[in-house]
Amino acid sequence: MSVKFVSFGANREVTGSTHMLEVDGVKMLVDCGMFQGKRVIAEQKNRQFLFDPATIETVVLTHGHCDHSCRLPYLSACGFRGNIYATPATRDIAGLIMADTAHIQEKDAEWMRKKKIYGEKEPFQPLFGIKDVLKVLEQFITISYRRDFFVADSIKCNFYDAGHILGSAMPVIDIGQGRKIAFTGDLGRKGTPIIRDPEQIPSADYLVCEATYGNRLHDPIEDACRQLCEVIRETVERGGKIIIPAFAVERTQDIIYYLHQLVDARKIPRIDIYVDSPMAFNATSIFRVHQECFDDQVREEFLIQDKNPFGFETLHYITNVAESKRLNEKDEPCIIISSSGMCEAGRILHHLKNNIEDPRNTILVVGFMAEDTLGRRIAEREPEVKIFGQLYKLKARVKILNTFSAHADYNDVKQFVGNMDLKRLRKVFLVHGEDEELEKMKGHLLGIGVKEVEIVDTGKEYPLYD
Repeated sequence: MSVKFVSFGANREVTGSTHMLEVDGVKMLVDCGMFQGKRVIAEQKNRQFLFDPATIETVVLTHGHCDHSCRLPYLSACGFRGNIYATPATRDIAGLIMADTAHIQEKDAEWMRKKKIYGEKEPFQPLFGIKDVLKVLEQFITISYRRDFFVADSIKCNFYDAGHILGSAMPVIDIGQGRKIAFTGDLGRKGTPIIRDPEQIPSADYLVCEATYGNRLHDPIEDACRQLCEVIRETVERGGKIIIPAFAVERTQDIIYYLHQLVDARKIPRIDIYVDSPMAFNATSIFRVHQECFDDQVREEFLIQDKNPFGFETLHYITNVAESKRLNEKDEPCIIISSSGMCEAGRILHHLKNNIEDPRNTILVVGFMAEDTLGRRIAEREPEVKIFGQLYKLKARVKILNTFSAHADYNDVKQFVGNMDLKRLRKVFLVHGEDEELEKMKGHLLGIGVKEVEIVDTGKEYPLYD
Protein backbone atom coordinates (compact mmCIF):
# COMPACT_ATOMS: atom_id res chain seq x y z
CA MET A 1 0.00 0.00 0.00
CA SER A 2 1.35 3.40 -1.04
CA VAL A 3 0.42 6.24 1.34
CA LYS A 4 1.71 9.80 1.38
CA PHE A 5 0.84 13.12 2.96
CA VAL A 6 1.35 16.49 1.23
CA SER A 7 0.30 19.91 2.49
CA PHE A 8 -0.41 22.90 0.27
CA GLY A 9 -1.29 25.56 2.85
CA ALA A 10 -1.06 26.76 6.45
CA ASN A 11 2.60 25.77 6.61
CA ARG A 12 4.71 28.23 8.62
CA GLU A 13 1.61 30.45 8.53
CA VAL A 14 -1.96 30.24 9.83
CA THR A 15 -4.13 30.66 6.74
CA GLY A 16 -4.87 28.61 3.65
CA SER A 17 -5.24 25.19 5.28
CA THR A 18 -5.15 22.60 2.49
CA HIS A 19 -3.80 19.10 3.11
CA MET A 20 -3.75 16.04 0.85
CA LEU A 21 -3.70 12.38 1.77
CA GLU A 22 -3.01 10.00 -1.12
CA VAL A 23 -3.71 6.27 -0.69
CA ASP A 24 -2.84 3.98 -3.62
CA GLY A 25 -3.42 6.84 -6.03
CA VAL A 26 -6.70 7.99 -4.43
CA LYS A 27 -6.30 11.67 -3.53
CA MET A 28 -8.39 13.34 -0.84
CA LEU A 29 -8.15 16.81 0.68
CA VAL A 30 -8.62 17.77 4.28
CA ASP A 31 -9.81 21.41 4.03
CA CYS A 32 -9.35 23.88 1.20
CA GLY A 33 -9.03 27.34 2.74
CA MET A 34 -8.18 30.83 1.58
CA PHE A 35 -4.92 32.61 2.28
CA GLN A 36 -5.15 35.96 4.04
CA GLY A 37 -2.59 38.74 4.44
CA LYS A 38 -0.92 41.07 1.94
CA ARG A 39 -3.36 41.48 -0.92
CA VAL A 40 -1.02 40.73 -3.83
CA ILE A 41 0.60 37.68 -2.19
CA ALA A 42 -2.73 36.27 -0.97
CA GLU A 43 -4.23 36.78 -4.43
CA GLN A 44 -1.39 34.82 -6.06
CA LYS A 45 -1.63 31.96 -3.58
CA ASN A 46 -5.42 31.71 -3.76
CA ARG A 47 -5.46 31.48 -7.58
CA GLN A 48 -2.76 28.81 -7.79
CA PHE A 49 -3.44 25.20 -6.91
CA LEU A 50 -0.27 23.12 -6.63
CA PHE A 51 -2.27 20.09 -7.78
CA ASP A 52 -4.94 19.34 -10.37
CA PRO A 53 -8.38 19.84 -8.76
CA ALA A 54 -9.91 17.36 -11.18
CA THR A 55 -7.78 14.56 -9.69
CA ILE A 56 -9.18 14.99 -6.17
CA GLU A 57 -11.55 12.17 -5.21
CA THR A 58 -13.11 13.79 -2.13
CA VAL A 59 -12.76 16.56 0.47
CA VAL A 60 -13.14 16.24 4.22
CA LEU A 61 -13.89 19.62 5.81
CA THR A 62 -12.92 20.17 9.46
CA HIS A 63 -14.89 23.40 9.97
CA GLY A 64 -16.34 26.42 8.23
CA HIS A 65 -13.80 29.18 8.88
CA CYS A 66 -12.66 31.02 5.76
CA ASP A 67 -9.05 29.85 6.04
CA HIS A 68 -10.26 26.23 5.96
CA SER A 69 -13.24 26.29 3.58
CA CYS A 70 -13.31 29.28 1.27
CA ARG A 71 -11.39 27.96 -1.72
CA LEU A 72 -13.91 25.14 -2.13
CA PRO A 73 -16.02 27.11 -4.67
CA TYR A 74 -12.87 27.82 -6.68
CA LEU A 75 -11.79 24.17 -6.39
CA SER A 76 -15.13 23.10 -7.84
CA ALA A 77 -14.94 25.73 -10.59
CA CYS A 78 -11.49 24.36 -11.52
CA GLY A 79 -12.75 20.81 -12.02
CA PHE A 80 -13.32 19.09 -8.67
CA ARG A 81 -16.44 16.94 -8.93
CA GLY A 82 -16.31 14.80 -5.78
CA ASN A 83 -18.14 14.86 -2.47
CA ILE A 84 -17.37 17.22 0.42
CA TYR A 85 -17.96 15.63 3.82
CA ALA A 86 -18.71 17.81 6.86
CA THR A 87 -20.88 17.92 9.96
CA PRO A 88 -24.35 19.47 9.48
CA ALA A 89 -23.39 22.63 11.39
CA THR A 90 -20.16 22.99 9.39
CA ARG A 91 -22.06 22.79 6.13
CA ASP A 92 -24.34 25.64 7.23
CA ILE A 93 -21.51 27.77 8.63
CA ALA A 94 -19.31 27.19 5.57
CA GLY A 95 -22.17 28.12 3.26
CA LEU A 96 -22.67 31.38 5.12
CA ILE A 97 -18.96 32.26 5.16
CA MET A 98 -18.38 31.33 1.52
CA ALA A 99 -21.33 33.47 0.43
CA ASP A 100 -20.07 36.39 2.50
CA THR A 101 -16.58 35.98 1.04
CA ALA A 102 -18.03 36.06 -2.48
CA HIS A 103 -19.85 39.28 -1.61
CA ILE A 104 -16.72 40.88 -0.13
CA GLN A 105 -14.70 39.99 -3.24
CA GLU A 106 -17.30 41.58 -5.49
CA LYS A 107 -17.25 44.77 -3.39
CA ASP A 108 -13.42 44.77 -3.37
CA ALA A 109 -13.35 44.38 -7.15
CA GLU A 110 -15.79 47.25 -7.56
CA TRP A 111 -13.70 49.50 -5.26
CA MET A 112 -10.41 48.60 -6.96
CA ARG A 113 -11.85 49.26 -10.40
CA LYS A 114 -13.15 52.61 -9.19
CA LYS A 115 -9.79 53.56 -7.64
CA LYS A 116 -7.84 52.00 -10.54
CA ILE A 117 -5.68 50.11 -8.07
CA TYR A 118 -4.11 48.11 -10.88
CA GLY A 119 -3.90 51.06 -13.25
CA GLU A 120 -4.80 50.22 -16.83
CA LYS A 121 -4.20 46.48 -16.36
CA GLU A 122 -6.98 43.94 -16.61
CA PRO A 123 -9.57 44.67 -13.88
CA PHE A 124 -9.46 42.55 -10.74
CA GLN A 125 -11.79 39.56 -10.88
CA PRO A 126 -13.21 37.82 -7.79
CA LEU A 127 -11.92 34.32 -7.15
CA PHE A 128 -15.50 33.06 -7.15
CA GLY A 129 -19.06 34.37 -7.07
CA ILE A 130 -22.30 33.40 -5.38
CA LYS A 131 -23.20 31.00 -8.21
CA ASP A 132 -20.01 29.07 -7.51
CA VAL A 133 -20.95 28.91 -3.82
CA LEU A 134 -24.40 27.51 -4.60
CA LYS A 135 -22.86 24.97 -6.95
CA VAL A 136 -20.31 23.68 -4.44
CA LEU A 137 -22.94 23.42 -1.68
CA GLU A 138 -24.61 20.73 -3.82
CA GLN A 139 -21.46 18.63 -3.39
CA PHE A 140 -21.74 18.55 0.42
CA ILE A 141 -22.72 15.41 2.32
CA THR A 142 -23.31 15.91 6.04
CA ILE A 143 -22.30 13.37 8.67
CA SER A 144 -22.79 13.62 12.43
CA TYR A 145 -20.05 13.03 14.98
CA ARG A 146 -18.83 9.50 15.78
CA ARG A 147 -20.35 7.77 12.74
CA ASP A 148 -18.17 5.79 10.31
CA PHE A 149 -18.54 6.76 6.66
CA PHE A 150 -16.64 5.83 3.50
CA VAL A 151 -14.84 8.62 1.64
CA ALA A 152 -13.49 6.21 -1.01
CA ASP A 153 -13.25 2.45 -1.57
CA SER A 154 -11.99 0.83 1.64
CA ILE A 155 -11.20 4.25 3.20
CA LYS A 156 -13.34 5.21 6.18
CA CYS A 157 -13.58 8.38 8.22
CA ASN A 158 -15.05 9.38 11.56
CA PHE A 159 -15.61 12.90 12.89
CA TYR A 160 -14.83 13.80 16.52
CA ASP A 161 -15.81 17.11 18.13
CA ALA A 162 -12.88 19.55 17.97
CA GLY A 163 -14.53 22.09 20.32
CA HIS A 164 -13.24 24.98 18.18
CA ILE A 165 -16.36 26.45 16.58
CA LEU A 166 -19.89 25.20 16.00
CA GLY A 167 -19.65 21.90 14.12
CA SER A 168 -15.84 21.75 14.07
CA ALA A 169 -14.46 18.24 13.69
CA MET A 170 -11.30 16.20 13.87
CA PRO A 171 -11.35 13.56 11.11
CA VAL A 172 -9.76 10.20 11.86
CA ILE A 173 -9.16 8.41 8.56
CA ASP A 174 -8.95 4.60 8.51
CA ILE A 175 -7.17 3.46 5.33
CA GLY A 176 -7.57 -0.25 6.13
CA GLN A 177 -5.53 -2.91 7.89
CA GLY A 178 -5.94 -0.96 11.14
CA ARG A 179 -3.99 2.03 9.80
CA LYS A 180 -5.24 5.44 10.92
CA ILE A 181 -4.23 9.04 10.20
CA ALA A 182 -5.82 11.82 12.27
CA PHE A 183 -6.16 15.57 11.73
CA THR A 184 -6.88 18.05 14.52
CA GLY A 185 -8.09 20.77 12.17
CA ASP A 186 -8.25 23.68 14.61
CA LEU A 187 -8.27 22.26 18.11
CA GLY A 188 -10.42 24.08 20.66
CA ARG A 189 -10.16 24.65 24.41
CA LYS A 190 -11.91 23.17 27.39
CA GLY A 191 -14.42 25.25 29.29
CA THR A 192 -15.37 27.74 26.57
CA PRO A 193 -19.01 28.85 26.54
CA ILE A 194 -21.74 27.48 24.27
CA ILE A 195 -20.11 24.49 22.55
CA ARG A 196 -18.79 21.25 23.99
CA ASP A 197 -15.17 20.61 24.97
CA PRO A 198 -12.86 18.88 22.46
CA GLU A 199 -13.18 15.11 22.44
CA GLN A 200 -10.25 12.78 22.83
CA ILE A 201 -9.74 10.99 19.52
CA PRO A 202 -8.81 7.31 19.26
CA SER A 203 -5.15 6.41 18.90
CA ALA A 204 -3.65 6.77 15.43
CA ASP A 205 -0.37 6.14 13.61
CA TYR A 206 0.05 9.72 12.39
CA LEU A 207 -1.36 13.04 13.58
CA VAL A 208 -1.50 16.29 11.59
CA CYS A 209 -1.70 18.87 14.36
CA GLU A 210 -2.17 22.62 14.53
CA ALA A 211 0.39 24.80 16.38
CA THR A 212 -1.22 28.26 16.38
CA TYR A 213 -0.26 28.92 19.99
CA GLY A 214 2.83 26.74 20.26
CA ASN A 215 4.57 29.29 22.49
CA ARG A 216 1.67 30.79 24.42
CA LEU A 217 -0.60 30.06 27.32
CA HIS A 218 -4.09 31.56 27.47
CA ASP A 219 -5.52 33.32 30.46
CA PRO A 220 -8.01 31.09 32.28
CA ILE A 221 -11.49 30.98 30.75
CA GLU A 222 -12.88 31.93 34.16
CA ASP A 223 -11.21 35.37 33.81
CA ALA A 224 -13.15 36.26 30.66
CA CYS A 225 -16.09 38.01 32.34
CA ARG A 226 -13.86 39.84 34.83
CA GLN A 227 -11.46 41.16 32.18
CA LEU A 228 -14.28 42.13 29.83
CA CYS A 229 -16.01 43.92 32.69
CA GLU A 230 -12.86 45.90 33.54
CA VAL A 231 -12.33 47.05 29.96
CA ILE A 232 -15.94 48.20 29.61
CA ARG A 233 -15.99 50.06 32.92
CA GLU A 234 -12.68 51.87 32.25
CA THR A 235 -13.71 52.91 28.74
CA VAL A 236 -17.14 54.12 29.78
CA GLU A 237 -15.55 56.22 32.54
CA ARG A 238 -13.48 57.96 29.82
CA GLY A 239 -16.64 58.50 27.77
CA GLY A 240 -15.38 56.22 25.01
CA LYS A 241 -16.60 53.38 22.83
CA ILE A 242 -15.41 49.78 22.85
CA ILE A 243 -14.72 48.56 19.30
CA ILE A 244 -14.40 44.78 19.05
CA PRO A 245 -13.21 43.20 15.79
CA ALA A 246 -14.57 39.68 16.05
CA PHE A 247 -15.10 36.72 13.78
CA ALA A 248 -18.79 36.55 12.97
CA VAL A 249 -18.86 32.86 13.84
CA GLU A 250 -18.23 31.67 17.40
CA ARG A 251 -16.23 34.62 18.75
CA THR A 252 -19.14 37.04 18.37
CA GLN A 253 -21.54 34.56 19.99
CA ASP A 254 -19.10 33.93 22.86
CA ILE A 255 -18.80 37.65 23.57
CA ILE A 256 -22.57 38.11 23.42
CA TYR A 257 -22.97 35.25 25.88
CA TYR A 258 -20.52 36.83 28.35
CA LEU A 259 -22.05 40.29 27.92
CA HIS A 260 -25.46 38.78 28.68
CA GLN A 261 -24.09 37.44 31.96
CA LEU A 262 -22.57 40.81 32.86
CA VAL A 263 -25.80 42.66 32.03
CA ASP A 264 -27.92 40.23 34.07
CA ALA A 265 -25.54 40.59 37.03
CA ARG A 266 -25.51 44.39 36.60
CA LYS A 267 -21.72 44.39 36.63
CA ILE A 268 -21.36 46.82 33.71
CA PRO A 269 -22.99 50.20 33.09
CA ARG A 270 -26.19 50.13 31.08
CA ILE A 271 -25.03 50.95 27.55
CA ASP A 272 -26.15 49.91 24.10
CA ILE A 273 -24.37 46.94 22.53
CA TYR A 274 -24.39 46.70 18.73
CA VAL A 275 -23.54 43.65 16.64
CA ASP A 276 -22.88 45.32 13.30
CA SER A 277 -22.52 42.35 11.01
CA PRO A 278 -25.22 40.78 8.85
CA MET A 279 -23.16 37.59 8.80
CA ALA A 280 -22.95 37.50 12.60
CA PHE A 281 -26.74 37.89 12.72
CA ASN A 282 -27.16 34.99 10.30
CA ALA A 283 -24.53 32.93 12.12
CA THR A 284 -26.37 33.40 15.40
CA SER A 285 -29.50 32.06 13.70
CA ILE A 286 -27.51 28.97 12.69
CA PHE A 287 -26.40 28.57 16.31
CA ARG A 288 -30.03 28.47 17.40
CA VAL A 289 -30.70 25.63 14.93
CA HIS A 290 -27.74 23.45 15.90
CA GLN A 291 -28.31 22.97 19.59
CA GLU A 292 -26.88 19.45 19.29
CA CYS A 293 -23.44 21.11 19.44
CA PHE A 294 -24.13 23.00 22.69
CA ASP A 295 -22.74 22.11 26.08
CA ASP A 296 -25.18 21.10 28.84
CA GLN A 297 -25.40 24.57 30.44
CA VAL A 298 -26.39 26.43 27.28
CA ARG A 299 -28.73 23.65 26.17
CA GLU A 300 -30.49 23.93 29.54
CA GLU A 301 -30.88 27.69 29.12
CA PHE A 302 -32.46 27.20 25.71
CA LEU A 303 -34.66 24.20 26.35
CA ILE A 304 -35.47 24.25 30.07
CA GLN A 305 -35.22 27.88 31.16
CA ASP A 306 -36.58 29.16 27.81
CA LYS A 307 -33.87 31.81 27.81
CA ASN A 308 -32.12 33.11 24.70
CA PRO A 309 -28.36 33.45 25.41
CA PHE A 310 -27.99 35.52 22.22
CA GLY A 311 -30.60 38.18 22.95
CA PHE A 312 -31.28 40.72 25.69
CA GLU A 313 -32.71 44.23 26.06
CA THR A 314 -29.61 46.36 25.36
CA LEU A 315 -28.34 44.16 22.51
CA HIS A 316 -29.06 45.34 18.96
CA TYR A 317 -28.30 43.51 15.71
CA ILE A 318 -27.49 45.86 12.82
CA THR A 319 -28.15 44.44 9.37
CA ASN A 320 -28.56 47.36 6.95
CA VAL A 321 -25.98 49.93 5.86
CA ALA A 322 -27.96 52.99 6.95
CA GLU A 323 -28.15 51.77 10.56
CA SER A 324 -24.44 50.95 10.46
CA LYS A 325 -23.56 54.46 9.30
CA ARG A 326 -25.66 56.00 12.06
CA LEU A 327 -23.39 54.36 14.63
CA ASN A 328 -20.67 56.79 13.51
CA GLU A 329 -22.83 59.68 14.70
CA LYS A 330 -23.07 58.35 18.26
CA ASP A 331 -20.87 60.19 20.74
CA GLU A 332 -21.98 58.44 23.91
CA PRO A 333 -20.31 55.22 25.13
CA CYS A 334 -21.38 51.98 23.48
CA ILE A 335 -19.99 48.62 22.42
CA ILE A 336 -19.65 47.81 18.71
CA ILE A 337 -18.88 44.22 17.68
CA SER A 338 -18.13 43.86 13.99
CA SER A 339 -16.29 41.65 11.53
CA SER A 340 -13.91 40.69 10.04
CA GLY A 341 -11.95 39.36 12.99
CA MET A 342 -8.53 40.25 11.51
CA CYS A 343 -9.78 43.66 10.30
CA GLU A 344 -9.15 42.81 6.65
CA ALA A 345 -12.62 43.55 5.30
CA GLY A 346 -16.18 44.34 6.27
CA ARG A 347 -17.84 46.99 8.42
CA ILE A 348 -15.17 46.89 11.13
CA LEU A 349 -12.94 48.95 8.82
CA HIS A 350 -15.42 51.84 8.91
CA HIS A 351 -15.70 51.69 12.70
CA LEU A 352 -11.92 51.65 13.07
CA LYS A 353 -11.54 54.56 10.67
CA ASN A 354 -14.03 56.63 12.64
CA ASN A 355 -12.82 55.73 16.14
CA ILE A 356 -9.12 54.85 16.01
CA GLU A 357 -7.87 58.43 16.56
CA ASP A 358 -9.96 59.10 19.69
CA PRO A 359 -7.98 58.32 22.89
CA ARG A 360 -11.22 57.81 24.83
CA ASN A 361 -11.96 54.66 22.83
CA THR A 362 -10.71 51.12 23.27
CA ILE A 363 -10.01 48.63 20.49
CA LEU A 364 -10.49 45.24 22.10
CA VAL A 365 -8.55 42.40 20.43
CA VAL A 366 -10.14 39.05 21.24
CA GLY A 367 -8.61 36.69 18.68
CA PHE A 368 -5.51 35.71 16.75
CA MET A 369 -4.26 38.24 14.21
CA ALA A 370 -2.21 36.78 11.36
CA GLU A 371 0.92 38.42 10.00
CA ASP A 372 0.43 41.23 7.45
CA THR A 373 -3.14 41.97 8.55
CA LEU A 374 -4.48 45.26 9.85
CA GLY A 375 -5.49 43.45 13.02
CA ARG A 376 -1.88 42.41 13.69
CA ARG A 377 -0.64 45.98 13.14
CA ILE A 378 -3.21 47.28 15.64
CA ALA A 379 -2.40 44.51 18.13
CA GLU A 380 1.29 45.44 17.89
CA ARG A 381 0.29 49.08 18.46
CA GLU A 382 1.91 50.56 15.38
CA PRO A 383 1.66 54.36 15.69
CA GLU A 384 0.01 54.69 12.28
CA VAL A 385 -2.07 52.20 10.30
CA LYS A 386 -3.54 52.33 6.82
CA ILE A 387 -7.30 51.97 6.40
CA PHE A 388 -8.92 52.30 2.97
CA GLY A 389 -5.57 53.53 1.64
CA GLN A 390 -5.24 56.38 4.16
CA LEU A 391 -3.02 56.61 7.23
CA TYR A 392 -4.64 57.03 10.65
CA LYS A 393 -2.89 57.62 13.97
CA LEU A 394 -3.53 54.89 16.51
CA LYS A 395 -4.61 56.98 19.50
CA ALA A 396 -7.30 54.67 20.85
CA ARG A 397 -6.23 52.29 23.58
CA VAL A 398 -5.57 48.73 22.49
CA LYS A 399 -6.41 45.93 24.90
CA ILE A 400 -5.71 42.26 24.12
CA LEU A 401 -7.72 39.60 25.92
CA ASN A 402 -6.29 36.10 25.51
CA THR A 403 -9.21 34.53 27.35
CA PHE A 404 -11.37 34.45 24.22
CA SER A 405 -9.13 32.43 21.92
CA ALA A 406 -10.86 29.43 20.35
CA HIS A 407 -7.51 27.72 19.70
CA ALA A 408 -5.78 25.37 22.09
CA ASP A 409 -2.61 26.71 23.70
CA TYR A 410 0.49 24.56 24.01
CA ASN A 411 -0.59 23.00 27.29
CA ASP A 412 -3.92 22.02 25.75
CA VAL A 413 -2.15 20.41 22.80
CA LYS A 414 0.36 18.62 25.05
CA GLN A 415 -2.49 17.15 27.08
CA PHE A 416 -4.45 16.18 23.96
CA VAL A 417 -1.51 14.46 22.25
CA GLY A 418 -0.27 12.99 25.52
CA ASN A 419 -3.57 11.16 25.97
CA MET A 420 -3.00 9.30 22.70
CA ASP A 421 -1.11 6.01 22.56
CA LEU A 422 2.42 7.41 22.18
CA LYS A 423 3.86 3.95 21.59
CA ARG A 424 1.65 3.63 18.53
CA LEU A 425 1.96 7.25 17.34
CA ARG A 426 4.74 7.24 14.74
CA LYS A 427 4.94 10.94 13.97
CA VAL A 428 3.22 14.28 14.50
CA PHE A 429 3.16 16.69 11.56
CA LEU A 430 2.88 20.33 12.66
CA VAL A 431 0.93 22.83 10.55
CA HIS A 432 -1.04 26.07 11.08
CA GLY A 433 1.54 28.10 12.97
CA GLU A 434 4.23 30.71 12.48
CA ASP A 435 7.90 29.70 12.73
CA GLU A 436 8.47 30.43 16.42
CA GLU A 437 5.24 28.76 17.46
CA LEU A 438 6.04 25.66 15.41
CA GLU A 439 9.52 25.26 16.84
CA LYS A 440 8.26 25.66 20.40
CA MET A 441 5.41 23.21 19.86
CA LYS A 442 7.85 20.69 18.43
CA GLY A 443 9.91 20.93 21.61
CA HIS A 444 6.84 20.59 23.83
CA LEU A 445 5.69 17.42 22.06
CA LEU A 446 9.12 15.80 22.02
CA GLY A 447 9.29 16.61 25.73
CA ILE A 448 6.22 14.47 26.49
CA GLY A 449 7.57 11.46 24.63
CA VAL A 450 6.35 11.81 21.04
CA LYS A 451 8.83 9.81 18.97
CA GLU A 452 9.08 12.16 15.98
CA VAL A 453 7.73 15.63 15.22
CA GLU A 454 8.10 17.29 11.83
CA ILE A 455 7.32 20.87 10.81
CA VAL A 456 5.61 20.58 7.44
CA ASP A 457 6.89 22.35 4.31
CA THR A 458 4.48 23.27 1.51
CA GLY A 459 4.47 20.81 -1.38
CA LYS A 460 6.86 18.31 0.21
CA GLU A 461 5.77 14.67 0.00
CA TYR A 462 5.90 12.69 3.23
CA PRO A 463 5.68 8.91 2.68
CA LEU A 464 3.77 7.12 5.44
CA TYR A 465 4.21 3.55 6.65
CA ASP A 466 7.59 3.10 4.92
